[in-house]
Amino acid sequence: MRASLIQIAVEPDESVNARRDRAASLVVSQRGADLVVLPELWPVGAFAYTAFADEAEPFEGPTHQLMAKAAAEAGVWLHAGSFVERAADGTLYNTSLVFSPEGERVASYRKIHLFGFDKGEAVMMGAGEELVTVALPQTTLGLATCYDLRFPELFRGLVDAGAETLVVAAGWPERRRAHWTLLAQARAVENQAYVLAVGTAGTHADVPQAGHSIVVDPWGEVLAEAGAGEEILTVEFDPARTATTREQFPALKDRRLGLAPPR
Repeated sequence: MRASLIQIAVEPDESVNARRDRAASLVVSQRGADLVVLPELWPVGAFAYTAFADEAEPFEGPTHQLMAKAAAEAGVWLHAGSFVERAADGTLYNTSLVFSPEGERVASYRKIHLFGFDKGEAVMMGAGEELVTVALPQTTLGLATCYDLRFPELFRGLVDAGAETLVVAAGWPERRRAHWTLLAQARAVENQAYVLAVGTAGTHADVPQAGHSIVVDPWGEVLAEAGAGEEILTVEFDPARTATTREQFPALKDRRLGLAPPR
């Protein structure tokens, strides 16, 4: 399976509309990939809190429309990162979208763990409530967004729901880049799953971004890692290795706490 992680730069001198168009072109350029992934809140910037309300979109707004078209043109499964959604009742959400190679939306995920403590998205946005998995022909994805990476129970819930490949769209700050790498590897090892984690590059709202998108295999080995700037990180991996790893080292079967009910 071939995955392309688009570590797009979010800079204040580029308009949201221009970046949407550019992101769509980058997706289309990845024809031949099986899966393409964009980062968190790339249209506006994950730390650009003051712009959230002005740049919020309805669910099927311009980001949805452009990403659906790009997925179909490229013929890829597309995790389109996330955007600021304005729901019908006015609530803002940090919402991710997944499209099929035909351009059909097959899933959406509203970020559950909101960052900021007493400011930013933590007070401006509503929290999602549902875990989301997406069955691709080659693997089942489990969806997470940025700050979710710090909450292992979310990922264990995704594994219990059948996830084999964990996809994390993020806008992670440079000052905590060490945590980004450490947590991506930890989530892979403890869940015996691939982790595909893509962040933004650039600086928005005066917060330098970590970049360093990363792909980790079920044993915690780093298969590929990007640098700090805008980059498309492409990696080929064998999705079957998740099942093989779980069979060879069946640690998940030895769980005693937090067991999911039988399916």
